[in-house]
Amino acid sequence: MGMLDNFVPVGCKACRDKTKLGIDFTMAFQPIVDISNNSVFGYEALVRGINNEGAASILSQLNDENRYLFDQSIRVKAIDLAQQLNLQGMLSINFLPNAVYKPETCIRATLEAAAEVNFPTDRIMFEVTEGERVIDNEHLRNIFIEYKKHNFTTAIDDFGAGYAGLNLLADWQPDIIKLDMAMTRNIHQDRVRRALVFGILSICRELSIQVIAEGIEVREECLTLADEGVTLFQGYFFAKPGFECLPEIPEEVWPLVKSRRARDSRR
Repeated sequence: MGMLDNFVPVGCKACRDKTKLGIDFTMAFQPIVDISNNSVFGYEALVRGINNEGAASILSQLNDENRYLFDQSIRVKAIDLAQQLNLQGMLSINFLPNAVYKPETCIRATLEAAAEVNFPTDRIMFEVTEGERVIDNEHLRNIFIEYKKHNFTTAIDDFGAGYAGLNLLADWQPDIIKLDMAMTRNIHQDRVRRALVFGILSICRELSIQVIAEGIEVREECLTLADEGVTLFQGYFFAKPGFECLPEIPEEVWPLVKSRRARDSRR
């Protein structure tokens, strides 16, 4: 029996039915900031349990029987909450590439949910984590080709810490890559990490790919990457994820990066 033999198309109502899924979950949101203009670029939707349990407690319940419906359900839940919270800017959603059978079919619930609450598709970014072993790179490429047809932004999450590395960029160029925190951690004190990350940044400039630096916890990490042209950042230095809310960036954070930008502009 093939993977699609028992396939039942899933619409928005089915995706909202947690009894059918058998997993109850919600979302936290973490801001992605743009230090070039002291603004919030968007928010990443992160899976949480209904009592704010971590993502691992939810993902550990996935299996071959519920993976597809869960992948559809997290998209719908993220869009629903984003609209309720009046999220401005980009909504970033992680998806499971190995749960997508036919891209043109699997994208339907996302389009239905966005249309139902009037959330623009050009403000939705889909992230595929490099940490998940993709069974078929050509299949992943086809997924993103289909997503681009619908004006979704595409991104590789956790870049530099997973299975595929530069092979993904060779086969397919996303709009954005997100540098994994393992690469950015203490980069201001680590010559090897600086050399590796600066090489990745050079490649991204050549390919016109934007870069988001993840896992930023201290000012020096941010400034080291800002000196190399990175303007988009995510991490505890700016804000922790907010459970079913959109956390604000503390006012005292902006002067910490503004002074460096002002100095650079006078060079």
